[in-house]
Amino acid sequence: MRLRLLLVLLCSPCVFAQVNDPPRADYLWRQAVGGIVLGTPSVRQQSVVAALDSGVVKAYSKSGELLWSFPVRGGVSSYVTRSREGITFTCTSDGSLTAINGIGRELWRANVGGALSGPIIMGWDGRVFVPAAAGNISCYTSSGTLLWASELGSKISAGPILDQNGSILLVLENSRLFRITPFGTVNSWKLPSVPAVLLPLGKHILAMYSNGNILRVDSSVENSTPISFPGLTARPLAAAGRDDRAAIFLANGQVLLLSGSDGKILWTAGSSLRPSADEKAELIFDERGIYALCVGGAASFTTNGKLLWHRNLENTSGIPAFSDDGVLYSGGKNWVLDAFKLEDRTLNQKYNLYGPAPPGTYRTGNPPPSVFAHFNGRFSEPLVKRELEMIQTGISSGNIGGNELDWIAYLMETADGGYWPASPNSREPKAITKHRVMALQLLSRMGSIETIPWLVSFFRRENEPLVKIAAALAIGDIGIDPEGRAIQEFTAAVRTGNPSHDEQLFISIASATGALCRFSGPPLYEAGSQLLHLLNTSGQSPLVRRHAQNELNSLK
Repeated sequence: MRLRLLLVLLCSPCVFAQVNDPPRADYLWRQAVGGIVLGTPSVRQQSVVAALDSGVVKAYSKSGELLWSFPVRGGVSSYVTRSREGITFTCTSDGSLTAINGIGRELWRANVGGALSGPIIMGWDGRVFVPAAAGNISCYTSSGTLLWASELGSKISAGPILDQNGSILLVLENSRLFRITPFGTVNSWKLPSVPAVLLPLGKHILAMYSNGNILRVDSSVENSTPISFPGLTARPLAAAGRDDRAAIFLANGQVLLLSGSDGKILWTAGSSLRPSADEKAELIFDERGIYALCVGGAASFTTNGKLLWHRNLENTSGIPAFSDDGVLYSGGKNWVLDAFKLEDRTLNQKYNLYGPAPPGTYRTGNPPPSVFAHFNGRFSEPLVKRELEMIQTGISSGNIGGNELDWIAYLMETADGGYWPASPNSREPKAITKHRVMALQLLSRMGSIETIPWLVSFFRRENEPLVKIAAALAIGDIGIDPEGRAIQEFTAAVRTGNPSHDEQLFISIASATGALCRFSGPPLYEAGSQLLHLLNTSGQSPLVRRHAQNELNSLK
């Protein structure tokens, strides 16, 4: 028995010795994670998430504390992505996409048609772009509604990557370059072959090849002829752009800065890293400087090419991740996740409750007027009924696509009582109320973080009880409250409402608050719990109190 135990200890990955070794001065922490870290860890909201070869996804705090552990049913992908709201997205080898909230609970699951071909990309409003190896890409809302799916006709070979307009860029095995808008509209260009690196830069796209050749594509003109740039001295591994300049990491360990207007090399510097010629790498280019990341380590440069620091890494299982506050996270083949504090500079960004704000908007919270906005008879009951049913069919079939902005505008106009003809009676006709409620229900299935401010404002000014209830539930169904305004409005409604008169409204507020907290996790827990405790006081009806207590129990 002792011999068998000794053999097990000798043959198992010995993480304990590494963890207990005296740490180097720049270590923040070392953590035995119970498996090899697959791919690059994902850093968001002062925490890091890693997928392990044991089929588990784990999250750790900035100080190294285990926050949650989620077992993935099926072989877990090496690509793990996190949204601004702290939602983690992972996928299995058979195409089962799972969304996990900020405390490690499953939010929703969908089949995307096969294993991933590259990383899941987050859009500006939280929408989720999912590339599958079979040659298709699909787009979901953050709460799991399929917005559109596109069969590309060939397997994805490079990308996807988010461009400056919030669209997706990718290249297929047939050398076709695609630009897909957030609403599924496709533009394409034919390239001579598949590039090694793809980089959006202003209105242009740089396609970089293994032999050092660079082509510049004008993305504002479909099927435009690519222009050749001066070649590189080695294979490009990664690139990042900023202010019409491209930083490029080469296989010989050099980093260079290139002008996006004419391809002129502005400077070249050595990184002291020695990546292999065929390995993958990452490059970060922001206001702090340029960061080169590869399996063998990381290096930092100023924007004028001065090497600030470099860190060589050993026994790593993938490319490390570098956070906005100067921490490098590296997974090892020894089942250990390391965190190094390498600099004190932090990225200066506009923040809200969920972290850095996106660089742009898709206008899903403030769309142009719908095509029916000025149509004579726009609010006739049969016409509205027909249009709502048509939109419902489109949503249910996952075929929203280019209709998204127009449908959102139509639903907002339909829900807003001020657009409907005045009733001769003081009370709103039941048919109108029914259509307004249905419009809000459909809007909740399409909505995003950009829709929430409109819904909060709508909830505040609405007086029709059933419609106000529908607005609260719509906010909960979308699941995001970027500034905490929805919780504030709900609290104000409870404090000023009449418990005996507003029972159903208070129940809907309890349901929506619980949904927001379950979806977003810790950012809303404190305010949400306070509101639910307020709804669970002796002044409320037994039915309201029971609903509030059930929601509180669901957060434990």
